[in-house]
Amino acid sequence: MARNRSVFVCGECGGQVARWQGQCPHCRAWNTLAEQAGEQAAAPAAHRYAPLAGDAGGLQTLAEIQPRERPRTSTGIEEFDRVLGGGLVAGGVVLIGGDPGIGKSTLLLQALSSMASSCRALYVSGEESGEQIALRARRLQLTPSGLQLLAEISLERILATLREHQPEIVVIDSVQTLYSDSLASAPGSVGQVRECAAQLTRYAKQGGASVVLVGHVTKDGALAGPRVLEHIVDTVLYFEGDSHSAYRLVRAIKNRFGAVNELGVFGMTDRGLRGVGNPSALFLSHHNKQVPGACILATQEGTRPLLVEIQALVDQARSPSPRRLTVGLDQNRLAMLLAVLHRHAGIVCSDQDVFVNAVGGVRIAEPAADLAVLLAIVSSLRDRPLPDALVVFGEIGLAGEIRPAPRGQERLREAAKLGFRHALIPRANAPKQAIGGLDVIAVERLDEALEALRTLSA
Repeated sequence: MARNRSVFVCGECGGQVARWQGQCPHCRAWNTLAEQAGEQAAAPAAHRYAPLAGDAGGLQTLAEIQPRERPRTSTGIEEFDRVLGGGLVAGGVVLIGGDPGIGKSTLLLQALSSMASSCRALYVSGEESGEQIALRARRLQLTPSGLQLLAEISLERILATLREHQPEIVVIDSVQTLYSDSLASAPGSVGQVRECAAQLTRYAKQGGASVVLVGHVTKDGALAGPRVLEHIVDTVLYFEGDSHSAYRLVRAIKNRFGAVNELGVFGMTDRGLRGVGNPSALFLSHHNKQVPGACILATQEGTRPLLVEIQALVDQARSPSPRRLTVGLDQNRLAMLLAVLHRHAGIVCSDQDVFVNAVGGVRIAEPAADLAVLLAIVSSLRDRPLPDALVVFGEIGLAGEIRPAPRGQERLREAAKLGFRHALIPRANAPKQAIGGLDVIAVERLDEALEALRTLSA
C-alpha cells in the first residue's frame, strides 16, 4: 500500500520530489518547490487513466486512421464563437481565465443558456449555490429552461453525474475549487488542480463532451496552478482589459482547433456581455482636431484587422535616468526603437521621458506596430500632429529598414472602409491594385517614412 507522506511539488511544471531542493530537477526552475502534506507518494493507479476510446493500442500509420468530421457547436454568441475558432469542438477542453469580476461566469452562463435549447448542457459550480446562480440568470433576463445545474466540488461525484446523464456541454466553475479523494491536499493545490484537470480532460476525450474549465489567475495575471494545466487543455482563453471598463476583451492564447491570438470584443451591459460588431471604433479616440502624439495603427488580431490609436507623450526628463513606460506594448521593444530612431533618423530622445499607450486597453504583441509607435513619438517630440486620416503599419529592423506585415491587404481594406485616406506602409505590402479612396505610400526605410510624412504635412 502507498503510505502518505509529504512531497514537494513544482509550481511551474508540477513535478514531484521527496525532499526540498532549491532547483526543480524536472524543469530546472529555481525556488518553485512547495510542500504538500498528505500527498500519496506512490504512482497513480492505472485504472484512473484508461486508454482513450478508439485507441487501437498498437502501432498504426497515419493513413490508416480515418478521422471523423464533427460540426462545431455554436455558443449563440458570435464573438465567443470567433475566439473559439467557430464554436465548441466535441471532445475539446477549453480553459478560460481572467481577473475576479471580469465576466467569466456571466459569459459562460449566457452561452449555456443559449445552447441548452438544442443540446444537453450542465453547469457545475463550486463557488456559488444554485440559488445564487438562479438569481444571476434572472438579473440577466435569461431563460435557461433546459440547463442543468450541479453545485459540487468533489471530482468523483461530478464524474459519476457526468457518466450518468451524459451532457454534451459541461462548464466547471472553477477547477481550483475541486478536489479528488485520491489526494489529501486542499482544493486549489498544485496536485489537486493537475489531477482534477487531467481526469476531466480524460472524460472529455473518452465521451466526446465539450468541457469548459474556469481558472483563477494570480496577481501577475497568469493562470493559477501548475503550468502543465495549459498544456493539457486544447484551448486557452484569457480575459483582458480593465474590470472597471465597460468593455471586455477575450483572447485565444492557445487553440488546437482555430487561430491563435484571435480576439473577441464584448460590451458589459445590465443584461450581461454583448458582442461588439465594430471593435475598431472602441480603439480610436475621436478628437475634435488632430493632436500631437497620436497615430492610427492597422493591426491584425487573429483573422480580424483592427484599427488602434497609439498615443505617445515625450517630455523633458526630470531625473538623470529618463523613463520609458508602455501600456499595451512591449517596453523592451520601445527602448530598441528609440535607439533605431537616433541611429538612422538622427532624432535624440535620450534626455526625454517617453510614454506610449494603446487606446482601449488592448495589448499589441505584433512587431508591425513599430512604425506607428515611432511616428507617434516624433509627432509628440516636435509637437506637430500627424496628417489627418492617416493609417500606418510596419516592422522596423535594427538597420532602419521597414519590413512587411502579414495580411497587409486586409489591413488596408479595413482602413478604407472606415474612411481613412492615406496609408504609410512597407513597400513589400504595396497592393497590386488600387484600393478605392486610399492613397498608399510605400517606403523601405525609416528616413523615407519621415520624409513622406513631411510631404503629407506640407
